[in-house]
Amino acid sequence: MAAPPTSTESLSPLHRAAVVGVLTTTVALYAMALTIANVSLPQMQGSLSATQDEIAWVVTFNLIATACGTPLTGWLAGRLGARLVIILALAIFTAASFLCGIATGLNELVFYRVLQGFCGAPLVPLAQAVSFSVYPREKQGLVSSIFGIGVVLGPTLGPVVAGYLSEAYSWRWVFFMLVPCGLGSLLGILLVLPKMPPGARPAFDWTGFLALAVAIAALQLMLDRGERNGWFDASGILLAAVVALVAFWVFVGHSLTTTRPFLDFRLLRDRNFAIGLMVVLIFGMMNFTPMTLLPSMLQTISGYPDSIVGFLLGTRGVGTFAGFLIMIWGNRLDPRIWLLLGFGLQGWSGWIMSGFDVNVTVFDVAWTSALQGLGTGFLWVPVTQITFRTLPAASMAEGTGIFHLLRNMGSSVHISLSVALVLHSAKINQAQLAESITPFNRAFDSVLAALAAGNSASLLSLGGEVQRQALMIGYINAFVAYAACALLVVPLVFLVRWRQPAAA
Repeated sequence: MAAPPTSTESLSPLHRAAVVGVLTTTVALYAMALTIANVSLPQMQGSLSATQDEIAWVVTFNLIATACGTPLTGWLAGRLGARLVIILALAIFTAASFLCGIATGLNELVFYRVLQGFCGAPLVPLAQAVSFSVYPREKQGLVSSIFGIGVVLGPTLGPVVAGYLSEAYSWRWVFFMLVPCGLGSLLGILLVLPKMPPGARPAFDWTGFLALAVAIAALQLMLDRGERNGWFDASGILLAAVVALVAFWVFVGHSLTTTRPFLDFRLLRDRNFAIGLMVVLIFGMMNFTPMTLLPSMLQTISGYPDSIVGFLLGTRGVGTFAGFLIMIWGNRLDPRIWLLLGFGLQGWSGWIMSGFDVNVTVFDVAWTSALQGLGTGFLWVPVTQITFRTLPAASMAEGTGIFHLLRNMGSSVHISLSVALVLHSAKINQAQLAESITPFNRAFDSVLAALAAGNSASLLSLGGEVQRQALMIGYINAFVAYAACALLVVPLVFLVRWRQPAAA
């Protein structure tokens, strides 16, 4: 798929900077919408009379829609032109954000979140492709540093603002906030983005697209609902697994045999591109997971209000911003060094978080989140450098579509697996802790004496504390698994072929 065509020679340095600035702001807005609802989920649950399982679809379905809509990017750019696709995607995204705010039921809210994620999905890969196209290849490291601020910092700042808005007003203002920001970005796009006529007009591979979309949706449904429904003991989960497997088999087989596949596997012949996709999958796995686990842990176990939780998630943004500032200079160095350092910091922060307890302090969460953000800030530039360094310009639009598809898939899959680990560990440890509560355990003499006196509140308090401790052990196990994920990237780093630009 051809990269977005534009006459880069005719653009002044100020115009190029304005294009990258507007696109970065747009990406930050969209990326913010991915995690902005996390802090407000308990409030949504009460307002919409939903169960804990049902309200999770507000996040999960948005991620599914984003993953399914991302691969359409290259085809849409070839048919309509990158500029028109960005304008349409941003306009529908803004309208869907407003509809989310006025939704009166859970089904409405989930539908509008699907619309928001699916129609906004092309924004990130197209914005990245356009940003690269207006600057020469030797300056793409600097462009990646600036562009990455929007990709990674947006999801960090979103929960901060959402926490204050939901606590001061209601969860609806979390979505209303996106509307004026979306209109401002749309105006900027109309003013500064150069005209980009459509490129090649390839035939659309409906078989490949539908097979991939069904496989992604079925896999996510299976992972999201598996733990609560007993995994393969439930017929629905078993059906979802079979559908995902068959659909993916159809997608791979069709893509390898057709002349015009929806996603061209021949791009994987580029060694760095193939390795970069595996690295960005792990990057996605580690990027959003703590931001999903920490709010529920801090609210449910430690009783922190929404505004404090949002602030604590925002400290991650401080570290991320510092990492990006360093990478403005650091992009000149070998990216493999930064990959090891960035994933190392994330793994270290996850290991420290595995030492949290029910009395975790604000300071403990703040500095470990900032350390985690610093590692994230170190990673975006080297990941994009090794992935797209040797990829032909004609394949840039399709390559970025695959790149962000795997990033989103890594996030959604790992979030579901982490939540399943928390719930499964909590059930096992609750049963084990309950076994120690006996009349022969002298630690519970006061509780048993209160029960003998007819004070049933002591039993409820004891049961609640056992459940709280068991749930905390579940979160600890999830953080250990998070830290272990960082080790997966080590062998991949040594497979990357890299030469400095001067010698390339």
